[in-house]
Amino acid sequence: MAVETELKLRIAPVQLAKLKRHPLLKALQLARPTTRRLYNIYYDTPKFELQQSGMALRLRRSGRQWLQTLKGGGSVQGGLHQRNEWEMPVSGPALDFSLPQVTAWKDVLPKHLRKQLQPVFVTDFSRNSRMLLWQGAQIELCMDQGEVSTETSRAPVCELELELISGIPQQLFGIALALLDIVPFELESISKAEQGFRLLSGTAEQPVKALPLNLDKHDDLGKAMQTLIWSVLQHVQSNVRGAMVSDNSEYLHQLRVALRRLRVLLRMLENVCADEQLAIFRKEVAALCITLGRIREWDVFIAQTVQPLCERMPQDTGLQALLVASKQQSVVCRGVLRNDMQARELQRLLLRFSFWMHGPYWQNVEMSGLSTGDFAATYLTELARQFAQAGEHLDTFDAAKLHAMRIRAKKLRCCAEFFASLYGKHKSQQSLTALSAVQEVLGQINDDAVANRLLDGLAVVPALTGHRDAIALGRGWVARELSQQLGVLQDTVWNFQRQPRYWEK
Repeated sequence: MAVETELKLRIAPVQLAKLKRHPLLKALQLARPTTRRLYNIYYDTPKFELQQSGMALRLRRSGRQWLQTLKGGGSVQGGLHQRNEWEMPVSGPALDFSLPQVTAWKDVLPKHLRKQLQPVFVTDFSRNSRMLLWQGAQIELCMDQGEVSTETSRAPVCELELELISGIPQQLFGIALALLDIVPFELESISKAEQGFRLLSGTAEQPVKALPLNLDKHDDLGKAMQTLIWSVLQHVQSNVRGAMVSDNSEYLHQLRVALRRLRVLLRMLENVCADEQLAIFRKEVAALCITLGRIREWDVFIAQTVQPLCERMPQDTGLQALLVASKQQSVVCRGVLRNDMQARELQRLLLRFSFWMHGPYWQNVEMSGLSTGDFAATYLTELARQFAQAGEHLDTFDAAKLHAMRIRAKKLRCCAEFFASLYGKHKSQQSLTALSAVQEVLGQINDDAVANRLLDGLAVVPALTGHRDAIALGRGWVARELSQQLGVLQDTVWNFQRQPRYWEK
């Protein structure tokens, strides 16, 4: 068994052709590139039991040779795929379980599953590969272009694979950053096998929510923080492409949630062990959050204020003009995000994070000796104290105070969710639900404050100078919504405050 370590990158065919011709590759290559056609037949049971257990079994034809390969286990972090791999030559286009090497498969591929195996899909692609020397590491660069196909459908495949032959994983991200200066691409979190299974099931790409994590309170804090950051980076990566190209607003929402959680983690880390690169990341993520926030502001304003008014008074020309002007502003804000330069910078940020995550910061002595459980209890207690302080004297409206309270509610909820597994879902769920309700109300209040600010800006737009009544209607709608939310806020805060602090012994 070998452990395969490779970075997968999705790339457009025109950019792949450009990269092949670039002089950097010639300067780094140890031998002339080779090109071959690879034809792969993937197998699974009728119930897809291999796929469900994270395994992939294939037969590959390369020239006249056939190879039988089983892959499984491992992990995917920031586009870096690390998997166990068992590979052996076979005599022809049929699975052969009589080979001596197959005895190592008995635990991962038991005999009762072998009898049910059948072909499920095929990948057929041309691979241009070359061995590169990058800062002392040997890295095989493979450029794959072809297709994945089932009996009824097919989809194109065009990607780069950077496989680590010798060296450390950090060097894969280093060379990827150098290649990103030449051509744009995207980190790819799924393998060709997973692409095949998606095609087979007809599963379309969808927005991805944060996955729950299981931490151990006895673990070293550094290990827990790495686990949390990798998870959040995966959450970011899974929604970046959709946010850039799709009209499904849930991609943007999930990307904002992921980046907000990332900011909370970076701030938490800074309290434990400050670092120059950490501070740079915090500023860059904050700037990106502002860009995404402006898009969301217009989306929420249109959905919660302008469109409901238009539905109530469809013949009002002023409200229709307000809707058109608001949508135009939304398009402008989206344009800031959806351009080639921003897309490349987002991928660069993810690569830089992954490079840093494999670096020396995590061996810092200041983080050793801190248990996750002790840190979580202390940190959550302090955040809860800050939130309680911000929630005092809510009997009068104070925009600045409510804004500060909303920020503290976000931080407390994020951290409570990060560490909830240390205390058990049942023990933490009621408190998290109550806190979520507080955050929801504070979010609505903030949306109303933003709506008033956007109306101020729209009031001076030339196309709306003759529609002052529409602006006034908007203000009235927002005032009513704000009054309702302020009435609910005290009850939700009180309900949360009476919940036991489950992290305290």
